[in-house]
Amino acid sequence: MILKFAVGDLTIHRIIEQETAFLPALEMLPGLTADVLAENRAWMRQAKALDEKDILLLAFQSYVVKTPHHTILIDSCIGNDKPRARPMWHMKTDDTYMRALAIAGLSVDDIDFVMCTHLHTDHVGWNTRLVNGRWVPTFPNARYVFAQQELDYWSEQNAKAPVPPFVDSVLPIVEAQRHEVVGNDHQIGDHVRIVPTPGHTPGHVAFGIGRGKDDAVFSGDLMHSPIQALYPEMSVKFDVDPARAATTRRGFLERYCDTDTLCCTAHFPSPSVGKIRRQGNGFACAAA
Repeated sequence: MILKFAVGDLTIHRIIEQETAFLPALEMLPGLTADVLAENRAWMRQAKALDEKDILLLAFQSYVVKTPHHTILIDSCIGNDKPRARPMWHMKTDDTYMRALAIAGLSVDDIDFVMCTHLHTDHVGWNTRLVNGRWVPTFPNARYVFAQQELDYWSEQNAKAPVPPFVDSVLPIVEAQRHEVVGNDHQIGDHVRIVPTPGHTPGHVAFGIGRGKDDAVFSGDLMHSPIQALYPEMSVKFDVDPARAATTRRGFLERYCDTDTLCCTAHFPSPSVGKIRRQGNGFACAAA
């Protein structure tokens, strides 16, 4: 299993919290038909993207990117001690994530920025940890970067009815004044840029990282499974705006197709990282 990549002047670590069966493919992808699944079953199973019961296999992970100037954690995964609807995420107490950080030679003190592609449960969980009954920032020296549109959207949702991951993994960061709310033109030095990718959520963003160009791009939940690269119009049931997500996905794949940019996906099975290549009317994320 490849956990470390180098491109340009970047070093990229995968910090895996879970890699597991998630939901039946036909349930998670409403546009997927039994016939199309049958046509793609063999390669998806070979790629460890689909199990013998036709359940999608997904990774849940963070990336840590070292530039010459900063150490940046992208998407803070699931977290511990948190009430969640999914049994495999509910009130977790394991040390998998912290051990993975340590194996990469990292500690929570090393992170300069935490950047979230969006504010769903499995992308904000380790923003905070429970200490003496209070949620405190897990990465004490980091600034947490939230896209303005995404923060506004979840603030509105939480005002209607409490959204647990927002309450325990976002608001404590705001209350601790460790956050930066940024627009889509935000950059960190000459290495980090925001790539707007709306659809999965209204303010979803990807991140392009590299000196003046995108040596690597972090796609978040723009796509969850390799079959969505092959069929970009196929959206997951969790997309707030499935049509916009589909348009955004094809545009993103066209943008990075046949370039040297490493595409670092949030949920594709290991190795999760590859280069976008054209395949028929769709694309593939070919292992780097």
